[in-house]
Amino acid sequence: MTPLSDIFRVSLRIGLLSFGGPAAQIALIHEEYVDRRKWLAEDEFLRALSLTMLLPGPEAMQLATYAGWKQRGILGGLVSGGLFILPGALVIFLLAWAYMGFGSVPWVAAMFTGVQACVVIIVISALLKLSRKALSGPLFKGLALASFIALYVFNLAFPLVLAAAALIAAVTQRPTNNTPSPPARHTPIRNWPAIIAGFLLWPLPVLAAALAGDTLLQEIGLFFTKLAVVTFGGAYAVLTYMTQEVVRDYGWITTTQMIDALGLAETTPGPLILVTQFVGTLSAGFMGGLVVLWVTFIPCFIWIFLFGPSLESIAENPRLQAALAGVTAAVVGVILNLSVWFALNVWFAHTHAIPLPLGTLTLPAIGTLLPVPLSLSLVAAALLLWRKTPLPFCLAVCAGLSVFLTGMP
Repeated sequence: MTPLSDIFRVSLRIGLLSFGGPAAQIALIHEEYVDRRKWLAEDEFLRALSLTMLLPGPEAMQLATYAGWKQRGILGGLVSGGLFILPGALVIFLLAWAYMGFGSVPWVAAMFTGVQACVVIIVISALLKLSRKALSGPLFKGLALASFIALYVFNLAFPLVLAAAALIAAVTQRPTNNTPSPPARHTPIRNWPAIIAGFLLWPLPVLAAALAGDTLLQEIGLFFTKLAVVTFGGAYAVLTYMTQEVVRDYGWITTTQMIDALGLAETTPGPLILVTQFVGTLSAGFMGGLVVLWVTFIPCFIWIFLFGPSLESIAENPRLQAALAGVTAAVVGVILNLSVWFALNVWFAHTHAIPLPLGTLTLPAIGTLLPVPLSLSLVAAALLLWRKTPLPFCLAVCAGLSVFLTGMP
């Protein structure tokens, strides 16, 4: 049996070095658990990755949880998954504190103009990478386009768009092989106490806020609990839904703060979904961030402990794989919507809405084009898309250039 101290040491190392988004994080987990220590076989790692992509939540964090659970059960999973989150969460709290304290200082605000310009290209880069993999045929291209229109023009709910895409793909796609799925293996009885405890602990912050009469914390807890159930397709997909709700409907933060939050979250270790913690902290202080962390990540452990023992039958189910492909295609449209939204708000001072039957079309006010953010986005595009420059360097260059171009000392 693998010593818990070894799992702790390796998991902490992964948590401290998990920069660069899900692809880099998954590669790091593979290097540590498969290549170096042989704690997982290659085929098991790939099946576990397929399972985590079918579940809501950050796949890299859940993959780390699964790897720890395979070595030392529930405790190993808690250690591995928890340490994947902890370093980034601590950094997010520090960044949120600094942002709230100094974000309005002129030269700091100028730096964030550069960060926002870079964020537009970061999202476009994610869109390009995902579209190359996800849009393999007319059906998936159609799902991506339909998802974009549904969100951008008709303002349909994000969960509804993903559910429709999954259903369409599952019904219309034929299985790629005729190999029957392996028989389901039931969850070992030893997992059930932790699963039940997880479901009981998950809503505790919301209940505590309700009992204390803190309406804001209760609303934040309820919203991010709901968000945790629909976080399919990665953080960029969820950002569209989160932005729509927290900026426009709840008014907890501004558009500018939402873009800044993503830019800062890109510089930290851990899953990008930690941007939700930043939003919670800006909305309701330290307690808001803690509540968001709790309701976002507790279910991630539950899903792994619940579905991990049935890994083979779930990961190799052809209908589930088709549904996942449909969701991934829809996510391309979702991220395109996010890209357009960010670009309109960063490059233009004003937009205007054209009413349409059952929806609206938002267009930029051309006369309000902002030359500095647009120029900085072009610089970011050259660095990220052409030169393949590391993201932290690109963010730093754009922030420095923004201070220079706006004449700040």
